[in-house]
Amino acid sequence: MLASAPGTRRKNMPPPSRERGFTLVELLVVLAILGMLAVIAVPRLVEILDHAKVDTARLQIDKLGGVLDLYRLEVGRYPTEEEGLRALIEQPPQADHWRGPYLKNEEALIDPWGNPYVYRSLGERRDYELYSLGEDGKEGGEGQDEDIKGH
Repeated sequence: MLASAPGTRRKNMPPPSRERGFTLVELLVVLAILGMLAVIAVPRLVEILDHAKVDTARLQIDKLGGVLDLYRLEVGRYPTEEEGLRALIEQPPQADHWRGPYLKNEEALIDPWGNPYVYRSLGERRDYELYSLGEDGKEGGEGQDEDIKGH
């Protein structure tokens, strides 16, 4: 290889770049700003997701109510408490006019927090009670733990 004379550049080499990278301080400032934005945004996002689960539970309860009404039209009664919501998937022994399954899978019987919906047969005055126990999976509660009923 031939050495080039001082002060001359080889033809294949790119000119030296005048651009420089980010300094550590600049990167730390950007990370600090992103951290502050996360502190502000994440709690709000969690709140929005929690409300979405409550809304989803209400919609699912309303849908199950419609399916229970269809069951009653065909069978002549709502499922007993012993039969429960499972009667919408598998035919109970004393449901002669059952034309189900009324739901495609058992996942429709589970609320957004992974707990089964509560179904209670109330007799002649009121036909049934259907609700979710909320996030805590226990009766009662406040906020996200409050029991959720349909509209």
